[in-house]
Amino acid sequence: IELITNPSAKYEAAGNAGIINIRLKKNKSLGTNGSLNAGYAIGVYGKYNGGLLLNRRNSKVNIFGNYNFNHAKNVADFRLNRNVGDSFFNLVSKRLQTSNTHGFKAGIDFFINKKSTLGFLVNGTIADNLPDNFSKTTIGYTPFNTINRLLIADNKNHTIQNNINFNSNYHYADANGHDLNIDADYGLFRNTNNQNQPNYYYNAAGTTELSHAIYSFIAPTNIDIYSLKVDYEQNFKKGKLGIGGKASYVKTNNHFDRYDVANTGNTLDVFRSNQFNYTENVNALYLNYNRKYETMVLQFGVRAEHTVSDGQSYQLNANGSVNYAVVKPFKRSYLDFFPSAAITFNKNPQNQWSIAYGRRIDRPNYQFLNPFEFKLDEYNYRKGNPNLQPQYTNSISITNLYKTKLVTKLSYSYVKDVFAQITDTIDINKSFITNKNLATQNIISLGISYPFQYKWYTGFVAINSFYSNYKADFGGGDRVINLDVFAYTCNLQNSFKLGNGFIAEVNGFYNSPTIWQGTFTSKAQGGVDAGMQKNIWQGKATIKASVTDIFLTQAFNAENNFAGQKSNVFIQNENRQFKINFTYRFGSNQVKAARNRSTGAEEESKRSQGGGQ
Repeated sequence: IELITNPSAKYEAAGNAGIINIRLKKNKSLGTNGSLNAGYAIGVYGKYNGGLLLNRRNSKVNIFGNYNFNHAKNVADFRLNRNVGDSFFNLVSKRLQTSNTHGFKAGIDFFINKKSTLGFLVNGTIADNLPDNFSKTTIGYTPFNTINRLLIADNKNHTIQNNINFNSNYHYADANGHDLNIDADYGLFRNTNNQNQPNYYYNAAGTTELSHAIYSFIAPTNIDIYSLKVDYEQNFKKGKLGIGGKASYVKTNNHFDRYDVANTGNTLDVFRSNQFNYTENVNALYLNYNRKYETMVLQFGVRAEHTVSDGQSYQLNANGSVNYAVVKPFKRSYLDFFPSAAITFNKNPQNQWSIAYGRRIDRPNYQFLNPFEFKLDEYNYRKGNPNLQPQYTNSISITNLYKTKLVTKLSYSYVKDVFAQITDTIDINKSFITNKNLATQNIISLGISYPFQYKWYTGFVAINSFYSNYKADFGGGDRVINLDVFAYTCNLQNSFKLGNGFIAEVNGFYNSPTIWQGTFTSKAQGGVDAGMQKNIWQGKATIKASVTDIFLTQAFNAENNFAGQKSNVFIQNENRQFKINFTYRFGSNQVKAARNRSTGAEEESKRSQGGGQ
């Protein structure tokens, strides 16, 4: 497994983290192998999962696939306390979600000859979710700390998500260093979201109903992804020259119908219902070169990406049809260049130094652009932002690898148009969460990691400290953001060989108080997990038992002060769980595994899955 901390121009400019490149060792053995797995977990509620993996290989064809099923029932406690003007809104919510998720992958590789492979792959997930939110909001007058009324909302949802990707791949490689890889992809994301939300207002004692408002929402989302990617590499001037490109086209269609519910029937609210369509075309070309010298390794390149995006938001007519005369369009066209360079000094293999620079881009998830309103109750909701721009990161780092174990890394990053989650207000009462771009973020970080290895003990420790500054001005006064933070994270992994095939693990992490999503000041967070496993049946099977978040310390707690509104958020998920897992491996372990390759639409698929409700 190869971790590329400074991706070259060959890799997409999206993201500012490293890239994992999996290189499978060659093994000429042919035949069939696979595995079965099953698991059960219990926190507040029980959950279970199971799966099957198969791999069949002969000299001409490799057929492979896997299937996994997961049933989960999870509960989360959510509290949001807001102070706006002289009023307070204290919300207590319990979210109970039942989900059934099917995950699958199936593929076939044809070995045309020793140099060429033609492959086809389909993978995806199908999920049926029933998230229910029951909330109680206490509404009062801050100066006298008196309660005026209560809002009870029981929000019931039903979402079905189908995410499937089809891939065709051709790979050519010869002994002279020529390497050609072509990926053609089509992906589809289908999401149906039906929601019913009754809101009941009561007096302060909760004994008398004052009024009520009941809504229902139907919000389907369709996303289609088309992608073609070509990578070519050959020997050149004692090094490797790489050229390639990618073209992607994404089309999203979002429909949002809001109904007022009454005894006489449902009435479409055409002023709060609309349709949002979005298309995006990204065309990229890159050039990359790397060469190994006697005392150093040099890599540099540049990637050019031209993006054209087009969004249109339509209102609806009284009969529910789209009113194409009332449209709010936006269109963007921009060309970006993403240079990257790295140099590693390895004259002394026991003390290597490297310097790297790169420019990256993060484009928003497609649902973050969707302007629809998804309500928790009448006073709190989430909405998208069609004006959200990509964020850009310029980073430079110096890394030292000492005795192939101790890694020390000092880095600086400048981020423009930072994605931030803003809690804003429409009027004196209503609050909504949306994503906006902050002007800038500056980050200085220092990280140290070290692996331990003894006869019976293996450990890994990583400590990362950083200083970060966030700046933005959304209109002056209390809409100015200027936050500084010094924070650190610690991760510790421990594995103990106890004899007789038993292995115990204890892992933990700690995150100091920091800035979350650019505007929230979060409190410290940490957790400890522990488990034990044993191989049985001559190594053919493994049974493992574990407990996650033993001390129940992974709760999220944060504060926000923006636009005249002070907020405190607390979220406690069902993190503490007891888990037991069983894996059985059959067939020969000498059979070469299937290609664990990525497809050409990885980045677009990730953007389609994130950013929902």
